[in-house]
Amino acid sequence: MYIGIDVGGTNLKAGLVDETGKIVKVERVPLDFQGPEAFAATLAQLSRTVLQEGVQWVGVGLPGAVDGGDVLFTTNIPMKNVPLETLFRRHLDLPLLLGNDADCAAVGEFFGGAGRGTQDFAVVTLGTGVGCGLIVNGKLRGGLTSSEAGHIVICHDGEPCNCGRKGCWERYASATGLIQQTKRAMEAHPESALHQLAAQGGVEGRTAFQAAEAGDETALEVCRGYVNYLASGLASLINILRPEAVAIGGGVAAAPARLLLEPLREAVEQESFSRHGGRVTRILPAELGNDAGIIGAAMLGRVL
Repeated sequence: MYIGIDVGGTNLKAGLVDETGKIVKVERVPLDFQGPEAFAATLAQLSRTVLQEGVQWVGVGLPGAVDGGDVLFTTNIPMKNVPLETLFRRHLDLPLLLGNDADCAAVGEFFGGAGRGTQDFAVVTLGTGVGCGLIVNGKLRGGLTSSEAGHIVICHDGEPCNCGRKGCWERYASATGLIQQTKRAMEAHPESALHQLAAQGGVEGRTAFQAAEAGDETALEVCRGYVNYLASGLASLINILRPEAVAIGGGVAAAPARLLLEPLREAVEQESFSRHGGRVTRILPAELGNDAGIIGAAMLGRVL
């Protein structure tokens, strides 16, 4: 048995996970960060709520960079160069394994989702940014070697990215990028049905796909452009790694397959070197949804 903890933007979710990747028990608490030591104590207390005899370790997935049991930095809570495992073991004497959120998504899908049965596998998550987790020869490429594929440049001298470069993949293929593209299309086309949808709940990553599904031509054009941006970076990733499969996750991935995955597969096929022969990478929807982080964190020790 293993414990996995998913550190989200507002909540901490802990799950007891068996060796098959099945979640047996889940508990959650609000994220109330009061400093690294208090955070470690909260993780230990939350772990005890699902703990049972036979647990081998506690895995934690969080947005940021990690090295062994240390947090180098996190993006949603103020931690930098924190020896989190050392602090945690003052409260609960179990090994603490750390992974970033995209890596944990990849591990979860590898054991219990779209990556079952593969040895070379990737997950690309489409959210605020573009995350990427890699499994190579059945092992996680994590820690200091975690992928930053979101910072492949797909548009030379393009939009400035928070990383300091211009034209990064995540500036165009993230939900944030899609929202920006949707807003620009709305400014240029006041007649578009996008405006009615936005009036109901603002512009979201799904707005363009919802309007496109209803046949709005402006929204269809936004979706086509977005898919092309996504395909450009994905083809480069596939050409470098040649994995058996890539799973697409995150909020945008819930878009209708005929508007996202199907044209994405066609575009990537045209740009991938595999069109000349060799392994053809399958592009699949991620399967585990919000459970991927817990399962992946719990299974970290199986792929390190």
